[in-house]
Amino acid sequence: MALILNIDSSMQESSVSIAREGSMLQHLTNSSQKDHAAFLHVAVKELISAKGIKMADLDAVAVTSGPGSYTGLRVGFAAAKGLSYALRKPLISISTTETMAASVQMLYPDGDYYCPMIDARRDEVFTATYDRKLNEIKAPHAMIVNESSFNFLHEPAQVYFFGNGSWQWEKFSKKISNYFPETGNVYTAMAALSQKYFSENKFADIKYSVPLYGKEFYTHG
Repeated sequence: MALILNIDSSMQESSVSIAREGSMLQHLTNSSQKDHAAFLHVAVKELISAKGIKMADLDAVAVTSGPGSYTGLRVGFAAAKGLSYALRKPLISISTTETMAASVQMLYPDGDYYCPMIDARRDEVFTATYDRKLNEIKAPHAMIVNESSFNFLHEPAQVYFFGNGSWQWEKFSKKISNYFPETGNVYTAMAALSQKYFSENKFADIKYSVPLYGKEFYTHG
């Protein structure tokens, strides 16, 4: 039964959680991005202590790889890689957009496509596209949204757009099959995804893996 530590600091809110077999045991969140660095290591210690387990009991460490906040990604990746290396446990790297898509799919499983959108400033968003099985249709990338941005989606289709950048597409969209829900609990989705990655042996190379910044100098807040 895999016990996985999950770390996400790619967005405005950061989270640390412990999950067993994909089920959340406990989590802590921090909504102040400037405090992510201080929060992460303290939160890890608190969770480990609260659940009465040892760091050595962990089977893997998972982290969101971006795109997202430049500083937040560096902080999260450094923490995850350091723990993974010190504990000699596998590192799991999951894109932020996939965790967002999974969180919305948990709430709205009837979609044909799921399109997370993160505000990247300067009229850009970070986005990606996933089908109903969360297969990647378009990899995470930066985009300046216009009226033809999603013409590649097959019609008719029920499409969910979400995230703090989705308003940029909402102002162009006139299709009644497009929906703009709130994102669900990303840490819950990440727990399920990290278990899936673990069971499929989809591990990142601790030495060479790096965050997906999307573009070089994105910061949020």
